Formats: sequence, structure tokens, C-alpha cells
Amino acid sequence: MGKIYKVLTLTIALTTFTGCGDDFLEITPQGSINTESFYKTEEEVEQALFATYDVLGHQKGVGLPYAPVILISDMLSDDAYAGGQDAGDGFDENELNTFNIPTGNQIVRSLWKRNYWGIYRANFTLEKLGELENASAAFSTRIEAEAKFLRAYFHFELVSLFENVPVMTFAPKGIEASIIAQSTPTETYNQIASDLIDAIAGLPTSVTGSDLGRATTWAAKSLLGRVFLFRDGVYNQNMEANGTTIDAAYVLAELEDVINNSGHDLLPDYATVFSNAGEFSVESVFEISYSDNPPRWEWGNEERVEGNLAAQMMGPRALQENTHYRGWAFGTVSHKLYQDMTGDPRRDLTILHESNIGGTVNKTFQHTGYYSNKYSTDLEAKGTSGQLEHNNTTNERIIRFSDVLLMAAELGQNVNYINRVRQRVGLGDLASYTENSLFNERRMELSLEGLRYFDLLRQGITVAEAELTVQGVRGPEYIDDQALYDVTFNPATKGFLPIPQDEIDLSNGVLIQNEGY
Repeated sequence: MGKIYKVLTLTIALTTFTGCGDDFLEITPQGSINTESFYKTEEEVEQALFATYDVLGHQKGVGLPYAPVILISDMLSDDAYAGGQDAGDGFDENELNTFNIPTGNQIVRSLWKRNYWGIYRANFTLEKLGELENASAAFSTRIEAEAKFLRAYFHFELVSLFENVPVMTFAPKGIEASIIAQSTPTETYNQIASDLIDAIAGLPTSVTGSDLGRATTWAAKSLLGRVFLFRDGVYNQNMEANGTTIDAAYVLAELEDVINNSGHDLLPDYATVFSNAGEFSVESVFEISYSDNPPRWEWGNEERVEGNLAAQMMGPRALQENTHYRGWAFGTVSHKLYQDMTGDPRRDLTILHESNIGGTVNKTFQHTGYYSNKYSTDLEAKGTSGQLEHNNTTNERIIRFSDVLLMAAELGQNVNYINRVRQRVGLGDLASYTENSLFNERRMELSLEGLRYFDLLRQGITVAEAELTVQGVRGPEYIDDQALYDVTFNPATKGFLPIPQDEIDLSNGVLIQNEGY
């Protein structure tokens, strides 16, 4: 809870790039304040950086459907269905869930545009920082590092979802300048790696108080691990950053630096991790903050909502506020995940069964009886003011220390790191490292955190197809026809989303559609 982003007291004329399209948001200036007369002091340039951080919390593109990455990626996985009130409510989501994704799906476009909005703001910050006179060295170093960290973050979301995307390292001044060809995956990953290596060198080792939620060098090292593992798994290739080869040994050293020197650690009790008490805890390496301050009342432009829309969407449609307030029942959890977690002490802390919801639950489209227990509408997350649906205060844990341990375990084939995660929940030690044990532990520890789909893709298309094609699995609480729960993965797409057709059209054919669409 609690946003780090300072509220602007001035209205600034800011032309915001939101993708290779025709949507440019211009905020009308008041008086003489505009991009030429503003951003002349360290405080003003820092506000541009905070505006970039703010996009992390945007869970949709401007004028487009809700598209929280954590929810959409879980829908793509075998852990969750589309859900929603009815088939119409979850129509676009179900196209993703069943891999029958048309190139005009607007959730896909929402994901595209949200990330390019963030990249534009990161580049704009770097541009204004470069123009700033008399900035202190310490200020310039940190702002540049944070902007590059965020640019890497947004580019990684894009390349892991779409594969073939334009790399943007400048803030375009108009529509024509924003239309550039797609980079190769190698070019994109090398740019991400370069930005993260630069960020590692310039970020602080700790943040406190109102700076909670800003990136640290440990967050950048950990994100580099996540990026490398996906790159290596999908392409079996290293990355290059400023003349340095980023290989498994390099990344493992960075992750072990986080393990040994960051001060991050596992919380003693797994049950605390996703409670309010677990926010910005010793386990949180990077976290997106959400808040009910300032409260949001009106509908429209929900990308500016300060609350966590993903948690609102995943909450059960509880009809009485005994344990939960009314969510929207998207991302209903699969019986497959419930079965796979049988016997693991983390299951009930990961999956909320309808019998544990106080009062009556409205049974909706693709009802399974299971919901996320990590991101939900539990009363602890209910905002104290504003429109109920817009003010969920649950922070999103982007990188947890347990994930760092498991990434290092994978790169070093080190069973001790796996056992450290298992010991926290009272499970016995494994005798030796195996790839199966590593990925099983990731499933048990990190389910419903938006990572499962990408973990499957990086194990290869054969593994992904075997796990993501689910036929005939039916839980005891399922109420719809079995056909609505059956999913067949489409390997022709390699697991990547289509380039939004609207963006291809607006680029006059400069952008090329992905394979399989």
C-alpha cells in the first residue's frame, strides 16, 4: 500500500507515445507551463521519472480493455481460466485462454500500448535529464539508472509476450517518428541487458520511506536473471551488453550477490507474504505499489486508477462482505493446479476455495470454485474511500527473494537453494538437483504470480503444448459444459501473441505479423 509517486501540482503539456499508432495524449497546459519551459530543475525531471514509474501500475492501455499482465499471463497458462460474469464479459479474455486469438483482440493491443507508453516516458525522462543544466552527479546517475531499469522492464514485457517488437531508445516527436521496424529478438534482448547493466551500476542498494517501490541494484540484478532465463530457455542464446557477454555464469554471480549481500531474505511465514504486513518486506526485491490515496471515484480512464485492478478482477463475486467484498471473478483457478498442489502446505495460501468465502458467491462464467488467494478482494485490501472497485490496496510482488533463490538454483543446479525455499514451509530437503524438482518447486512457490506461462515456454514448445493443452479435466465445483474448460495450445504461434492488427495498419505495413496468425 502507498504510492511512491509524487503528485504533480502543475499541469504539464506532455505528448505521450502510446505505441506505433495515432494515439497521442496531449494535456492542455495552464499558463505558460509546457515541455519547453518545464523540466528545468532536478525536481521537475524527477517528476518525469515518477510519471514513468506510474505506468507500472497501469493495467490497461488508454481507451482499451483491462489487461493486467499478471492476470492475462495466468489465463494463458494452465493455472486459470478467463472467467468473468458471463461469456460476453470474458469474451476477449477467453480468446486468450483458449489460444484462439484474433489479431484484432483488444486486450492484446492494450498490453502493447501500455508498455510503449512506459517506454516513451522512460525515454522522455532520459532526454530531459540530458538537457538539464547543473544537475548533480549523484542525481544524474540515479535518475538515468532508474529510467533505464524501467525501459528494460517494459521492453522485456513486450518481447516475452510478442517476440518481435520495435526497440525504442528515443522519445519520438510525432507519429512518423514513432513508426519504426521491429527489432530482432537478439537486438531487443541485448538492449534490455545493456540497460540493466547500466542500471545496476547506478542504482542505490536500498530505499526507505517515500522511496519504497523505486528500483535498487538488487532489483536490476534479479530482473537480469529473469530476462536471461527466458532468453536462454526459448532461444538457447546468451546476451551482449556493452561488449560484455551475459551468460549463465555472469548472471549466476549477480543472483548470488543478491542472495549473499542484499539483506533480502525469506519471511519466516509464507502466510505473511501476500498480507499487508508482507508489503515491502525483506522478501520483496521489487514491488509495484497500489493505494486508495488519492481515492478514485469516477469511471473512465481506469489506467490512472491508483488501486489494483488485477486484484479486483480476480476477486470472487461475494454477495456479502464477510471475508471478501465483491470482485469480478476473472481468472478462475483451474482444478489442474489444485490437484497438482495436493499435499503442499502452500496450496490453501495460494488458492481460495469457495467454501472459505464467507456468505454466498455468485457462480459465474467458467466457475471452478477456486480463486486466487494471493491477489483478491479480501477485506484487508478494501480501500477506505472512493469507488469500491478502483481502490484495492494490494501491492503486486514482482520479484520475491524466493524467486531469486530458485533462479540461482536453476543456473547453478544447486539443490541447497531449493531446499531453503522448501524449509520455509516445513518440507523436507531434496537429496539432489533435477530440472523437474526445480520447476515443480517454482510451481508450488510462485503459482498465480504471472510466471507459470513463461516458465513453460522456456522449457520448450513440446513441454508447453503438453501442459497447456488440457482436455477433460473437471473439478467438483465446475458448472458449465466441459467444452468451456477444454483448451488446446496452438504451437504454430510459439506461444507469442499476435502483433495488434490496428498497429500494423497504422504503421502502413512497417510492422509484420507474427508466425501462426
